[in-house]
Amino acid sequence: MKQHVARKRFGQNFLHDQHVLGSITESINPQPGDTMVEIGPGLAAMTDQLLRSLKHMHVVELDRDLVARLEKAYPRDRLTVHSGDALKFDFGAIPVPEGDKLRIVGNLPYNISSPLLFHLATFATRVQDQHFMLQKEVVERMVAEPGSKVYGRLSVMLQWRYDMSLLFVVPPEAFDPPPKVDSAIVRMIPIANPLPCDQAKLEAVVQKAFSQRRKVIRNCLSGMFTEEQIIAAGITPTDRPEAVGLAQYVALANLL
Repeated sequence: MKQHVARKRFGQNFLHDQHVLGSITESINPQPGDTMVEIGPGLAAMTDQLLRSLKHMHVVELDRDLVARLEKAYPRDRLTVHSGDALKFDFGAIPVPEGDKLRIVGNLPYNISSPLLFHLATFATRVQDQHFMLQKEVVERMVAEPGSKVYGRLSVMLQWRYDMSLLFVVPPEAFDPPPKVDSAIVRMIPIANPLPCDQAKLEAVVQKAFSQRRKVIRNCLSGMFTEEQIIAAGITPTDRPEAVGLAQYVALANLL
């Protein structure tokens, strides 16, 4: 089979370091009966590792050349290949045995990581866990706590829906071609009962709050809330947006 050249437009960086692959597999801990979905399997380095433990898995791949490679390399009873864009893919359409949930993994393209994470959040009730390789800077934003310089919209919206942890950092030389940044593995476990809130309203509040993060929260949210409402939500009006916790943002969303 001819060598596949990584395509920049698909954000392709193929993981090849066997030690890193082993560490990721160990973190995922695949079990034979799991319904596992891999996003962007690429040259199948991770797929090979996971299939050593799984009876069958699903993959979602955009690059048609790679789809052809995967379909040629694996029998259909071991691997179901979904050709298409993960940003538009219906993860709810994958059949799961009654009482079970999806397990989703992937080396996510850096250029679409945030919109893809928000798309996946719409399927959170059907998911057991997610393990992703992402740009280290993105993972740090995801898990950041209030008061951190990198705490922002991504932190609040994902922490409302998931318990998350940065597992370990992966250096550029683990990939071909090597990216210009460090990567990291994040574990995301959906929260069974997120704080009651309308997601669209929370998104609207958080987006407005962090659109001018150097200003105090009272000024960021002027026109949306009065100072009295901000105080009622448990927030000091002179705090900056990054000092406000998830529960306070939810309280504001519930005032809308």
